[in-house]
Amino acid sequence: MTPELSAAVDVVAPVLVLGWGNPSRGDDALGPMFIERFEAFSQASMPPGSVECLTDFQLQIEHALDLIGRVRVLLVDASVELDAPFQVSVPRAARDASFTTHALAPEALLQVYRELHHGEPPPCTLLAIRAAHFELGEPPAAQALADLEQALAWAKRWLRSPPTVEKETP
Repeated sequence: MTPELSAAVDVVAPVLVLGWGNPSRGDDALGPMFIERFEAFSQASMPPGSVECLTDFQLQIEHALDLIGRVRVLLVDASVELDAPFQVSVPRAARDASFTTHALAPEALLQVYRELHHGEPPPCTLLAIRAAHFELGEPPAAQALADLEQALAWAKRWLRSPPTVEKETP
């Protein structure tokens, strides 16, 4: 690790919350909406510099650099594969079909980190929020917004709890 990178690692917030999605595509906006609301909560209730919130349109290889120096990470995205309002899981580093594409799966991101840094990534939790409608130019559906509220309530508890391996659904 270069001295510049080492110095940058020393000043990162111990907790990273990274959400992704497209605000112009209906329920796909849930990730960025979550980050906006969660960041306001964390700034009001946590010590300065303890939580960093990031958002993007998609999870990308470059996000592996955002994991450096973290104590724990919460990854947030909309998902059409859920029956419950949200689902919490622990992604494991794994190479998959998204590994060489522009957008990554969370498991592929962790694999990129592992290969770049020759070590394990920080503990990561994936928070998937139920979504159904991704029409261009449409706002999120009422059900998606209600599910977002439940996911936010869970995440607030997660932030205040000591780091552990979580596997929970509502």
